[in-house]
Amino acid sequence: MPLTITDQIEIADWELSESFMRASGPGGQNVNKVSSAVELRFEAERSPHLPAHVKTRLRKLAGRRWTKEGAIILQCDETRSQTRNRELIRERLVALIKQATERPKYRVKTKPTRGSVERRIKAKKVRSDVKKLRGRVE
Repeated sequence: MPLTITDQIEIADWELSESFMRASGPGGQNVNKVSSAVELRFEAERSPHLPAHVKTRLRKLAGRRWTKEGAIILQCDETRSQTRNRELIRERLVALIKQATERPKYRVKTKPTRGSVERRIKAKKVRSDVKKLRGRVE
């Protein structure tokens, strides 16, 4: 079953691979017997479903989780249930890719108004005068 990100982006099953390992944390005696932690590997660089601009933003957002081969590796061992960990890790991947699809806002540089510059300088002069009057009285 493909993983739906947006209307245009769907991730096929062959792009995702999961491996399971023993998790640290909650689980009692069961923690040493059951492999409940999930490691999800998404081949982002080879994915035909992701546009190039999304891949570049995704690479920045993923940070250390991005491998040299162009894959994203996510891990989850929050719960005792393997199925719940699988759901959580897939939700995280969807959230990460959705964040990469949003274009960052372009910042328009602005100059301070003439009035604001004059008010700032006037306030500095007033403060300077207050400090000058703090000296010893002679």
